[in-house]
Amino acid sequence: MPNTDGFMDVALAEARDAAANNEVPVGAVLVLDGRIVARSGNRTRAENDITAHAEIAVIREAAALLGQERLTGADLYVTLEPCTMCAGAISFARIRRLYYGAEDPKGGAVDNGVRFFRQPTCHHAPEVYSGIGEIEAADILTGFFRSRREG
Repeated sequence: MPNTDGFMDVALAEARDAAANNEVPVGAVLVLDGRIVARSGNRTRAENDITAHAEIAVIREAAALLGQERLTGADLYVTLEPCTMCAGAISFARIRRLYYGAEDPKGGAVDNGVRFFRQPTCHHAPEVYSGIGEIEAADILTGFFRSRREG
């Protein structure tokens, strides 16, 4: 397993913050040259924007900060397997490596569902490392949804 230098811990903190803000608890961190360029949790409710997933938020922020549309050489850490929309953005941004925590059998599009990066129409596929912080990421998600059902 590759060395993740604690970046997934930062993504997990973003997921916990998202949960505290009544967002689905997914966090993401974009790293370039060993430093965090952008970090975010889901913001769909706060921004009334269904596209404001954590992955999209960090890609947008990093691209704006760096003044470029492509993030070649960047690594993305996300607590949950990206959906099809986010996988598409990761591909178009030319992310070098994707590290994700928990699998998403229902909505994931990397190792589940459409398996976006394995499609012949995918322009760029990052290296993918799954299961990084998986137990904690899954616990954050299940706790969030359990509390919503009970509350």
